[in-house]
Amino acid sequence: MKATDIITVATQLIEQKLPLFIWGAPGIGKSSIVKEIARVEGLEFLDLRLSLLDPTDLKGIPFFDPQREEGVWAKPSFLPSDPTSRGVLFLDEINTAPPAVQASAYQLILDRRVGEYTLPEGWSIVAAGNRESDRGVVYKMPPPLANRFVHFEMEVDFEEWKQWAYARGVQSSIIAYLAYDRAMLFTFDPLANQKSFATPRSWEYVDRLMDSKIPENLLLETLTGAVGREGAIGYLSFCKVMDQLPNLTDVIEGRIERVESDDPKVLMALVIGVVNQLRDHPSEEAIDHLLRFSLRLPGEFAIMLVKDMQLSGIGVEGSSEWGAWVKQFAYLLC
Repeated sequence: MKATDIITVATQLIEQKLPLFIWGAPGIGKSSIVKEIARVEGLEFLDLRLSLLDPTDLKGIPFFDPQREEGVWAKPSFLPSDPTSRGVLFLDEINTAPPAVQASAYQLILDRRVGEYTLPEGWSIVAAGNRESDRGVVYKMPPPLANRFVHFEMEVDFEEWKQWAYARGVQSSIIAYLAYDRAMLFTFDPLANQKSFATPRSWEYVDRLMDSKIPENLLLETLTGAVGREGAIGYLSFCKVMDQLPNLTDVIEGRIERVESDDPKVLMALVIGVVNQLRDHPSEEAIDHLLRFSLRLPGEFAIMLVKDMQLSGIGVEGSSEWGAWVKQFAYLLC
């Protein structure tokens, strides 16, 4: 399922207090979407890594209570205790935990209690983990534990990532490069012996690295450590295309009305660049100028430009140039 579809159903399952499990390859944002759901719904978020716990950490340590004259279990202090609180207990990488620890989670997940501890009524349980086919350090989930979840498998979708990247202000050069070569968004191969590979998470690292003060002569090796050699070389080569772009401010202010290049890389970078520029400096006049500019672009790039404007929440239908744009490119919209 796509991330947006998982968000839709996961929000409902969290509301109904039904445990769900999100499967997927490493680095695709499984934990991020659960944290975002909690933020949007105004819920607390507790990320618990079972792989770092012992079986007694969940159930508690037994001790003798002289007043009750019986053995009791000390409740774990890291679990939510306020009976009026509301939140999401996120069990990340649950299938990397040893079987004994997974077994300790049975009762917590199904009965919402373990030992002397009871999960507050306002809390929901969500788990996530890598697939066994990803060849990570995982343990096969016992059927009794698996049967306690509603399972979903998350897939990587470029269009959804691009929407997220626009919203997060990811550098236009990264968005443009991955729009040009979508295969480079996710290059994980479980059969390959590679330390670094491209994922949505590692491209977010690249975005931050490009804002750092890493010397230019060390940049290739640094980016290789994040997204692999092929991704680093491809991206840095694409960045050189950005030098061929016209001044983007001049484009959205109407001082430049056409671009002479027919290089797909240049046009791809131009489309992403002007959309980001418009996001930073929005105005009705700029939208008019950009739509008029797009009339002189090849059809596929004009369509991409308008779709990306809409994807970024930029209204185009009210522009005085919208009618002319639709008339020219209506045949491509069918």
